[in-house]
Amino acid sequence: MPRKKPSPEEIVAKLRQVDVLVSQGRPVAEAVRTIGVTSFTYYRWRKEYGGLKVDQVKRLKELEKENERLRKAVSDLTLEKLILKEAASGNW
Repeated sequence: MPRKKPSPEEIVAKLRQVDVLVSQGRPVAEAVRTIGVTSFTYYRWRKEYGGLKVDQVKRLKELEKENERLRKAVSDLTLEKLILKEAASGNW
C-alpha cells in the first residue's frame, strides 16, 4: 500500500524535529530514521524547505501553483498565435 505524500507543513515539522534531535547530540542518520524517512529524502527536503517557516512554505506552494497555471496559459496562447499566423499566411 503506497504511503501518502506529507504536506509541506508536516515536512517543516519533521525537519525541525531532526534539528532538535541533532542539537541533543544524536547523529543525523539516527535522527532521520526517527522521523521515518531516508537520508536522501531528508537532504532533498532540507534543500527545498530548509530555514522556511510554515507560512512561508504555504506561500511558496501557492506561488508554484500560480506559476504553473501562468506557464500553461502562455503556452496555450503561443500555440494559438502560431496556428493563426499559419492560417493567415495561406499555407494550407
